[in-house]
Amino acid sequence: MISVPSYASKAIELLNNAGYEAYCVGGCVRDSLLGKEPNDWDICTSATPEEMKQVFADHRLIETGIKHGTLTVIIDRNPLEITTFRTDGAYSSHRRPVSVSFIRNLSGDVSRRDFTINAMCCDKDGAITDMFGGTVDLENKLIRCVGDPEERFDEDALRIMRALRFASVLGFKIEEKTSAAITQKLNLLEYVSVERIYTELKKLLCGKGAERILMEYKDVFAFIMPEIKPCFGMEQNNPHHCYDVWTHIVKSVANVRQDERLRLAMLFHDIGKPQMARIDENGISHFKGHPIKSAEMLTEILDRFHSDNATISYVRDLVIEHDNRIPVTRKNVKRFMAKHDYDFFMDYLEVRRADTMAQSDYLRAEKLEELEKLALIGVEVNNENCCLKLTDLAVDGKDMISLGMSGRQIGAMLQRLLDLVVDDKLENDRSVLLEYAKERFR
Repeated sequence: MISVPSYASKAIELLNNAGYEAYCVGGCVRDSLLGKEPNDWDICTSATPEEMKQVFADHRLIETGIKHGTLTVIIDRNPLEITTFRTDGAYSSHRRPVSVSFIRNLSGDVSRRDFTINAMCCDKDGAITDMFGGTVDLENKLIRCVGDPEERFDEDALRIMRALRFASVLGFKIEEKTSAAITQKLNLLEYVSVERIYTELKKLLCGKGAERILMEYKDVFAFIMPEIKPCFGMEQNNPHHCYDVWTHIVKSVANVRQDERLRLAMLFHDIGKPQMARIDENGISHFKGHPIKSAEMLTEILDRFHSDNATISYVRDLVIEHDNRIPVTRKNVKRFMAKHDYDFFMDYLEVRRADTMAQSDYLRAEKLEELEKLALIGVEVNNENCCLKLTDLAVDGKDMISLGMSGRQIGAMLQRLLDLVVDDKLENDRSVLLEYAKERFR
């Protein structure tokens, strides 16, 4: 039994009183059984869209996807998606059904769903209907397709990425036949839009099982991002490393906070290493310039995924900076924060920490101690509200114009003043800055 919210229970009761079957279905049932608060509650019913309109005549209705039998009903200010029981016709391009047929029986409806844990239903009182063993799979922490997994992936190839995402987010294993079908059918991902793949990838990366999924299903990730394949099995032959490049990448992903941009940064931070690898006379591998190469590659990949520019820029900057061992001094921390900002500086330290924890234990203690010292300086600088940007200066362009400057002279002088203030060589005091500018301009 699960607790169904009153507005969903009310919708089911209205449908039942009119002579129709109705159940909560899918993710809301799964999440409730897992002890999580569902994001939304979906209902399936034997009523057709026209019959639903009669049942909910006194409520606000939105024809969300009426062609596929879905109406959104507003009950007590809560939106509910209610969909007619249906079966799917032939699928187009391994993605969507060309047509759907409305039916009256629940079993036909749930049999078309992707995974057993998403095919469970409950009535208005929370009593579970489970036709495909979803409750057992939840207990055993398994992702299993409903019916034949190859058929499910043939119908909709996005289910491959959804299987990996659910396994990662929930920390579940993928059932043997379902796993084999993923490998067998991964080429069907070419029929899925890059936007949908990217959405699933980001959620997957932030899951608690991301490390295991990235390792076990690396061929899937190589299919959607061929650039990562040279990282597989590439030994680093360096005292700082004990893993091949891909294993190091995966472990660094798991070591960083479950933040979308940080996990993307760790996924891409070393993908340029295979192209930049050089071996010296002692057989030691070096990867000089790999942060820039990795940044170039990730920009191409994320652009291909139609990622937003803000994410691309932030992740690229983190990757460029991830191997930047700035000296542990106040001046250098302030310069770094002036170039970026405090939040970026703290994310940069987290990226470096995750990178370090995915390396060998060679000098690890010293590296981590250095990062702690940098963090303390950063917090100190931030708490002091130090002048780090042009807008923080006690003077501005108008002041420079009053001294007789024009054009590029204004910007150049303001930048010079900022550099001196950041380096603690000048006080951020209006009279001090004006005096310096006046003397230098003469």
